Amino acid sequence: MKRQLLLLFVLFSICAQAAKVDTLQIASAAMHKTYKAAVVLPNSYAKSKNTYPVLYLLHGAYGHFGDWLKNTPNKNLVKNLSDQYDIIIVMPEGETFSFYLDSPVNKGSQFETYITQEVVEKMDQTYRTIAEKRGRVISGLSMGGHGALYLSTKHPELFCAAGSMSGAVDMGTMLNREPKADIIKLFEPVFGANGVTQELCEKHAVLEMVGRMKINNISLIIDCGVDDFLIESNRELHRRLVYAKIPHDYTERPGAHTWTYWENALPYQLLFFSKILNKLK
Repeated sequence: MKRQLLLLFVLFSICAQAAKVDTLQIASAAMHKTYKAAVVLPNSYAKSKNTYPVLYLLHGAYGHFGDWLKNTPNKNLVKNLSDQYDIIIVMPEGETFSFYLDSPVNKGSQFETYITQEVVEKMDQTYRTIAEKRGRVISGLSMGGHGALYLSTKHPELFCAAGSMSGAVDMGTMLNREPKADIIKLFEPVFGANGVTQELCEKHAVLEMVGRMKINNISLIIDCGVDDFLIESNRELHRRLVYAKIPHDYTERPGAHTWTYWENALPYQLLFFSKILNKLK
């Protein structure tokens, strides 16, 4: 009986110390919609009056805001990392194929404005965040990797570091996937029914933003699996960054475009971000 009580006490203590997950409703004046975001608060948040750094963690294509909490093999991955690094982790909605752009043709798809203005503002109003550049980092997988690099490059005043895991850094790569007609249709909410071209995708590609990255001087971490269909575009981004003499961490690991790969990649990104954040305290 004593052993059972001890076991129950230990289990209760572990549960009581776990990170907390909030689901936040974030209205978008830009899109006249309200979207949900998952917010992971480290265990220490409730016990202190400190301000906390924030990681904005973006989902990939075909996904939604809850992906990072439900699709990793270890369902506690994000919560454990939040506790380990004492960081708030925000997972906002990006719809299935927005690429986190402001669509030039569709007022209902303005996700650059949504993330950089409305989500960031809501987080800073709702939680005890470090509400300035030195306390914000951003990363994501696949489409979210594109989004993290794209948004941080266009808004260097918001983020001190950015990361990409298996990032779709050249959206034109998607147009080479089959069936091509289905891929083009997925781009329609962003570029319109008749506006999806290789040239337009290249214009908005992270690959074409290296010059701005050099000016911004934001810390970057990029990784991709060697069996990923996006590996060549990530290698090309790495080559361009090296040629431009832009400091960055670049890693290739065994793996493909899978949640097993991203579960392994995310802890490395948090370690990288923690070093940057600690330097800027």
